[in-house]
Amino acid sequence: MSPSEDPDLQSIIFRLFLSMYLITVLGNLLIILAVSSDSHLHTPMYFFLPKLSLADTGFISTTVPKMIVDIQTHSRVISYVGCLTQMSLFPFFGCMDYMLLTVMAFDQFVAIYHSLHYPDIMNSHLCGFSILVSFLLSLLDFQLYNLMILKLPTSRMWKFLVSF
Repeated sequence: MSPSEDPDLQSIIFRLFLSMYLITVLGNLLIILAVSSDSHLHTPMYFFLPKLSLADTGFISTTVPKMIVDIQTHSRVISYVGCLTQMSLFPFFGCMDYMLLTVMAFDQFVAIYHSLHYPDIMNSHLCGFSILVSFLLSLLDFQLYNLMILKLPTSRMWKFLVSF
């Protein structure tokens, strides 16, 4: 019996991953709630934080719940649709995270090096536009990724997926 098939170890792994998942989701939801409820935080500097928390919640929610269920049910089976869904959402939310972090870095750059012009540069139009561009680029990225994967013959695709 391998260590991953030990019932005591699986119980510990299940509780560990479940608690990490719940803490992550709860923490991200608290960030969203804190920024949206405090009117002092409705500035461009805090505009991107709830969006990043939402993308992080989506990112972790694409794989971890399935993994937790698989640990509990001792199953390693995923449907074709479930696989395609995970393959779509995981790169989408990952790219969205990177895009939002890049925009937040630009925001901090402007706040530090152009502090007198910060309100003029980082206005609500630029913030909304940067969220839209981040979303559209993430959408394009995962669509291109899926098109490349779906072009593979089915047998080669499963071998490709298993190699990850």
